[in-house]
Amino acid sequence: MADILAEMLSYGFILRALVVGVLVSLCASLLGASLVLKRYSMIGDGLSHVGYGALAVAAAFNLAPLHIAIPVVVIAAFFLLRLSQNSKLKGDALIAIISSSALAIGMIVISVFQVNIDVNSYMFGSILALQEEDVAVSVLSSAAVIVLYILFYNKIFTVTFDESFSKATGVRVGVYNALIALLTAVVIVVGMRLMGALLISSLVIFPSLTAMRVCKSYRGVTVFSVVISVVCFVTGLVVTFYVPVPTGACIVVANLAAFLVCTLIDRVKSMSVKK
Repeated sequence: MADILAEMLSYGFILRALVVGVLVSLCASLLGASLVLKRYSMIGDGLSHVGYGALAVAAAFNLAPLHIAIPVVVIAAFFLLRLSQNSKLKGDALIAIISSSALAIGMIVISVFQVNIDVNSYMFGSILALQEEDVAVSVLSSAAVIVLYILFYNKIFTVTFDESFSKATGVRVGVYNALIALLTAVVIVVGMRLMGALLISSLVIFPSLTAMRVCKSYRGVTVFSVVISVVCFVTGLVVTFYVPVPTGACIVVANLAAFLVCTLIDRVKSMSVKK
């Protein structure tokens, strides 16, 4: 195993992918439990499509992609959160509207401006697309996400499970919901270069759902989802180093396999308890 890792890390693009992937997997899984329990699991999908549109516009005007995409997606996250609270249209409908509209705008911009980019790398991700700047932005953004999550862990936990109780105890629910949206937006944009607009939401959803099969506490779900997310990412990266398959897709399949295994374990436990 050590020889395999040494051979992989001798390639610069693999090293960049490993750094970015581990950080994004860790941060996405930290936020996943809250998003799934609040029934906002598809917000990652919607924001990733907004990110695709922003990246297309940035490419059309020769601007730094991440410098444009991060603020645009953060604004979209706040907009989505505010509308879902004050509009007749609720979360899933708003996510569908925003995601499809942003994706359509991105495709139109690429077509009209004849942007010379690899659309597949934006849609499905590519470890070859990662540059040194992407790594730097990923490290700084991920560090900020981890620090903020740890600092406000108790508040995020309270808001996740009972907003009414949180309001009654003086917790500023809107502020912490906005914080969750902000952190999610940053993680989505940073991970898009690696996983693509169509697959990045899997890093948010799968690890938490997998952890919920075998863990019963919020803390247990959070810790286990982080572990399983990082393991599945590294597994997918190692497989694609030797097998010519897309990295993002292989990582998703690794997460799917982990989910199925943990679901089977949960079923076996339930059957043994009934007996």
